[in-house]
Amino acid sequence: MSDPGHAGTRNPGSVDAAILGRDLTVWRLRIMRSLVAAFLRSCGRIGAAASLVVLLLGGFVLTLGAGTGATELYEATVEGDGAQVLDTPVLQGAMTLRSPPVDQVVSAYSMIGGTTGMTVLVGVVMIVLAVRRRSWTPVALLVPAAAGSVLITVICKQFIGRARPPLSDAVPPYEYSDSFPSGHALNSLVLAGVIAYLLMLRSRSRRTVVFTAAGAGFFAITMGLSRIYLGHHWLTDVLMAWVLGALWLTIVVITHRLYLTSQPAPPHAHGGSR
Repeated sequence: MSDPGHAGTRNPGSVDAAILGRDLTVWRLRIMRSLVAAFLRSCGRIGAAASLVVLLLGGFVLTLGAGTGATELYEATVEGDGAQVLDTPVLQGAMTLRSPPVDQVVSAYSMIGGTTGMTVLVGVVMIVLAVRRRSWTPVALLVPAAAGSVLITVICKQFIGRARPPLSDAVPPYEYSDSFPSGHALNSLVLAGVIAYLLMLRSRSRRTVVFTAAGAGFFAITMGLSRIYLGHHWLTDVLMAWVLGALWLTIVVITHRLYLTSQPAPPHAHGGSR
């Protein structure tokens, strides 16, 4: 286990512990080193597994708290007619871009980000990565990431209860659940982000890492924009979904890095290569 007083185990040779040689167990920010020290103390008291669960639950509550804060922001926006100033013009602008062929393409693309589409996509990717790498890391990251993002979406929707744009302004097939935040936008950002992170852990070139990150970002952004184009969500639904998704993704990645930091360093990390 890493010494809490040090930045990390400095173990870039370990599998899934570095991206392009950057040791993920090295923490450069002082506030993050304080988090590492607290996490390692927790590992000593209740064990690494329990500490990881507590950390994920704490991050989940933090993300829900951010969603609650978004509720206050939304209410203030509505009271000040901000929704009409921001959301309505954007929706009207999207409606001017529509045409039957484009509507069909965007609708098909949007289905990928739905519950069925993302479940199949993520399930296939997770199994392929786990089998090819003979590693449980893809499962350990994707399962809690997916479960957390879905729960965050469902709870926030129920708590906020915002109505979707009028059906007269939407492209069928219509959706009838609450609008805020966009589940497509939130889940696609989280899951594409975790998949990109998993791929970057085994990437050997900077170009591959850049293209992987850019591809994940493109997927998340276009998925969110597709929801606005189809009239299934307001702009602010998508914007807040990206914020919550980015927060939960960050928590999942930090949790993985803390797990790596808590593992015993191999002999070469303690001077075996002198």
